Amino acid sequence: MEFNVKKIVKDAGAALSRVVQMTEEKLGTSEKTELDAHFENLWDRAENTKNFTDRIVRNTEAVLVPNPGFRIEDFVYEKIEKQRPARLSNLEYLGVDMVEAGNALGPGTAYGSALIKVGQWEQKLGQNERDFIGSAGMCFTQPLRRFLETEMKTIIKEKNVLETKRLDLDACKNRVRKARSMLGQTAKDGVSPEVALEQAERDLRVAQSEFDRQAEITKLLLEGVSSSHAAHLRYLHEFVETQAKFYSQCTTIMTDLQRELASLPKPGPVLRLNSEDLESLNPNRSKYSDDSFTAINLTYVSDPDITAV
Repeated sequence: MEFNVKKIVKDAGAALSRVVQMTEEKLGTSEKTELDAHFENLWDRAENTKNFTDRIVRNTEAVLVPNPGFRIEDFVYEKIEKQRPARLSNLEYLGVDMVEAGNALGPGTAYGSALIKVGQWEQKLGQNERDFIGSAGMCFTQPLRRFLETEMKTIIKEKNVLETKRLDLDACKNRVRKARSMLGQTAKDGVSPEVALEQAERDLRVAQSEFDRQAEITKLLLEGVSSSHAAHLRYLHEFVETQAKFYSQCTTIMTDLQRELASLPKPGPVLRLNSEDLESLNPNRSKYSDDSFTAINLTYVSDPDITAV
């Protein structure tokens, strides 16, 4: 591999010059070129867009997939560009357990048949939830994340380049000031102050041109954030529509489940004595409503100071 020694030396010198310039600015011994107010406002808006979009994406994903382990797993599969393994939702797991319990306890019994019925509808709820998670990801979180990983990364990259150009510009300005202060003095290292000033001014013109060009590029990218906001507004509308559809379907499923349960045999009122069913002790059923029961608790009193009344 061939190395361009001159280029390496030049790059090292430029890097050192930037470090010196940055240090002098922090110490207050060197002036700093300020960007115009319009540019600063554009940059502040872009930063706010980036920070809040990142928070919205993370919080939305936490709502859609509450398990942080699953979120990490999905992120890893996305990065290695592999399809994540199929995963049932919690409601689907609950439904499967209820169906299994109903079959084990007896599908011919009231409780067993009810468990099977509820389990089947819980699985429908779970499938509906999985569909919602997928739709919300496609219409909302995924495009927002793409914005962060493409447009915002490009803006930040170009802003960093602009900062580098700004440090080079201010370093050149300092060299011009120093060269002017040396006018009228004897030549140093065989270079007259006039020649040194001419070279410094030439470098300044180049640095100013590069800075202006980079500032314009960065400004155009920052102005494009307005278009991104319009796209994000569309994603937000689609997310709300998807969420409304999800809750509407859930309401329909639960209403249908209530109707199904209402058609099943209802359990009769139960008289309980110390957690034991004693239906025979309740001959007059008519005075109890269908949705209530009477609890009789008998407590053994062992304290001799307490007498029965």
